[in-house]
Amino acid sequence: MNPFLQVAIGGALGATCRYAIYRVMPLAWSATLLVNVAGSFAMGLLAALLAHRLGNTWAPFLLTGVLGGFTTFSAFSLDVLTLWERGQGVMALAYVGLSVLLSLAAVMAGLALGRGIWA
Repeated sequence: MNPFLQVAIGGALGATCRYAIYRVMPLAWSATLLVNVAGSFAMGLLAALLAHRLGNTWAPFLLTGVLGGFTTFSAFSLDVLTLWERGQGVMALAYVGLSVLLSLAAVMAGLALGRGIWA
């Protein structure tokens, strides 16, 4: 199957699962926490399964699609751990710090711009 189609189908499934969790969890932050932790666990489990048993044929569907639609935090977590395991601890910590700080700054800038335009 075409990898783009795999990602599209997997992304739809993952996003639907995330939405279902947000519908049943009373607090948005707790749903986000659950999705991020569960997605990161699934990313590790599936990355090991693909690497040791199945090969990369299903990676676009499972990792990029399903888990990418469910939570991109899982990809971030795998990237950080991969850097750490390769002995690039400083790069891993820099990636974490920059990702959090720049993402917070970007959402603040987006909110400010959006409020300036549409409020």
